[in-house]
This record gives sequence, structure tokens and C-alpha cells, in this order.
Amino acid sequence: MNGVQWKNEPDQHDYPAAASYLAPIADPVTADALIAGLKSAPIERYKAKDILRSSGLPALPLDNVHVAEDVDKVKAAKALSPVLLVRGDIHRGDPLQIADGYHRVCASHHLDEDTDIPCRIVALFEPQ
Repeated sequence: MNGVQWKNEPDQHDYPAAASYLAPIADPVTADALIAGLKSAPIERYKAKDILRSSGLPALPLDNVHVAEDVDKVKAAKALSPVLLVRGDIHRGDPLQIADGYHRVCASHHLDEDTDIPCRIVALFEPQ
């Protein structure tokens, strides 16, 4: 089953949620720059399984309340919001950060691990 529908743009409340996630792991200037970058980044698509693997995070179980809510949205044909990502650094061993949308990624993974998920992604450091 792959009935996951996606909105064209992230919900506006996703950006403050991403900022809240980033606050403990990034200084305020960096966090603000990342959020600004996410707001203007183009939509890219990555498979649910690859987002989880790149982040090093496990798929939360279907009985997680937030994952279950997102699965219920999919079953009700409600579109999910694209996820917000901060690119990892393979040279430094830094994983991808799911700044907002972890539960949506997990729900999509349970429904079909090959689900293409629309994402906005920014790099922490611009390549030189």
C-alpha cells in the first residue's frame, strides 16, 4: 500500500518545530540560518528508508501515538507535510538531521519503505 499523499509545501508551523529541535544542538545564529535556508530550499525527494538510514534513526513503531496519527491521516486521504532536513557530512561522520517530520517519515516507512518523501534540505556548511 502506498497511498501517501503529500502537500506541495511544508506547513508554516513546521518551521518553529524545526527551530525547537535545532535549539539544543545548534547555536542561535546557526539555527536561524538553517531555518531561513529551509524556507527557501527547493523540494527534493528521498525514499523513506534512505532518510532513516542516513539519519541513523530507527523507524518508530506503529503504536507510537504520533506515527499512528500520521498513518490515520494517510488512510483518510489527508496529505502530509514535506519534511525538513539538515544534510549530514559523510567525511565527518555526521548523520542527516530530521529537523521536522520524523513521525511522518516513520509512518511512510511502515506503509511503504520506498515512499518518495518530499523534503526541504539544507547543508550545515556550504561545500568549499
